[in-house]
Amino acid sequence: MSDSSVVKSVVTGHKQILVVDNDAGRSQQLSTVLAFVGEHFIHCSQEQASENLTDNSHLLSVILTGNVSSDCSVLIKANPSVPFILHDVLDANELSINVNVIGILAAPLNYAQLTELIHHCHQYHNKLPRRGIKLNSTPLFRSLVGTSEPMSQVRFLIEQVAKTPASVLVLGESGTGKEVVARNIHNLSERSKEAFVPINCGAIPAELLESELFGHEKGAFTGAISTRKGRFELAEGGTLFLDEIGDMPQPMQVKLLRVLQERTFERVGGSKSIKANVRIVAATHQDLEEMIKEGSFREDLYYRLNVFPIETPALRERKEDIPLLLKELLTRFEHEQNKTVRFTEKAIESLMEHPWAGNVRELSNLIERMLIMFGDQIVDVAELPYKYQHIDVEAYNPEYPEELQEQDVINELFSGFDYDDDDCDETENELTTESDINNAHDAISTSKLPSDGLNLKEHLADLEVSLIKQSLIKHDYVVARAAETLGMRRTTLVEKMRKYELHKPSE
Repeated sequence: MSDSSVVKSVVTGHKQILVVDNDAGRSQQLSTVLAFVGEHFIHCSQEQASENLTDNSHLLSVILTGNVSSDCSVLIKANPSVPFILHDVLDANELSINVNVIGILAAPLNYAQLTELIHHCHQYHNKLPRRGIKLNSTPLFRSLVGTSEPMSQVRFLIEQVAKTPASVLVLGESGTGKEVVARNIHNLSERSKEAFVPINCGAIPAELLESELFGHEKGAFTGAISTRKGRFELAEGGTLFLDEIGDMPQPMQVKLLRVLQERTFERVGGSKSIKANVRIVAATHQDLEEMIKEGSFREDLYYRLNVFPIETPALRERKEDIPLLLKELLTRFEHEQNKTVRFTEKAIESLMEHPWAGNVRELSNLIERMLIMFGDQIVDVAELPYKYQHIDVEAYNPEYPEELQEQDVINELFSGFDYDDDDCDETENELTTESDINNAHDAISTSKLPSDGLNLKEHLADLEVSLIKQSLIKHDYVVARAAETLGMRRTTLVEKMRKYELHKPSE
């Protein structure tokens, strides 16, 4: 084989193996084996290798054979996305230190070894680090953000199935973004220019679900004053998303199965068969296999829907994605509400420790709550709702001028009372039903100012210590409950306990 010639197998849209060899006899032998195992290939000389690797998107692998020059060593390093196989190379062990050298093909050629190495090449491509799918800017798609292995796998599965007509079953807990996955499948498919029509099978009464799916003719039932198209007709040529398929009543399961099998349906009250050119993506948070055992879900429908399952991971299984999710969700809220909130590293660390029963939806709700309370501020652990505080940090309590401190103490102690302007002996509201604290208040309201005066600040501090002690004792030093009784935040009470050195007595 001359240096200028290139030998190709018959290829139509298949990835090819590039065989780089200057020996015509050895090249022919390798061609025979590759053709036998059903692989598509190209032959070229070492001098032509660089030219053939300029666009390597069509290559499955490169097989280097013979006396490999130093240029080929550079070639391996310059093409990290392409797996290389070495065959009959003198310095093969030296070249094999490159991570994209998959293996060494021994001579004489061995069918089992060759097929195993080609399999490894396919896996090398499948598991290449990906830039990910270019997601739509719609806020709905932001839940697919993340670099964790579970999310990378979800994106990979979406890429694989999107271009096919296969039915998809999306499984996962509530709030994990099952509709997000369905919309991505639609947007990446050949049906993307047509409609994406969602329907929640659990949100529509059983007696209305058939009409919602298949439509009805005029006069089909009371109230059917005109002909109405169903979701199948609205999704014609596009994608129908059947959310919460596990909640579909059994009579409707039978009718849906018929449509999936025959690809035709009739409107309620009609007799004309209508073709259904619709791709089905279904989703559920329920265990359908367990429902089959219980007899509440049809097994034949399950296998019609479960052609290609995709499981969306719970947020607790991909906690490393929380910082990225926070960033994306905050960007969305900033765009919608024109304000944002920031989180300290400790706050993010605390959020990563949370179990997230509501998944991404719960995280989104928390951010919205923080925006309402602390818009355009920085949120630390102490500002997070108590259930999200999984890290102990010392709350920041600034020092204030003495006159402000006194006013703060007075407001905090007497915020629960409403006094008559003329008579301070009677109270209209009680701080608590606890008689000790109530009596303490009565003692203050009826006491007279000593003739020689008193130190108001010390007097109020003593009273504050007394009330805090009584509340702590009452609740066995459970700080959260004691703080609630005193009408203050837990973090404020903790700071005051530290200030007055109040601790639970050792038993």
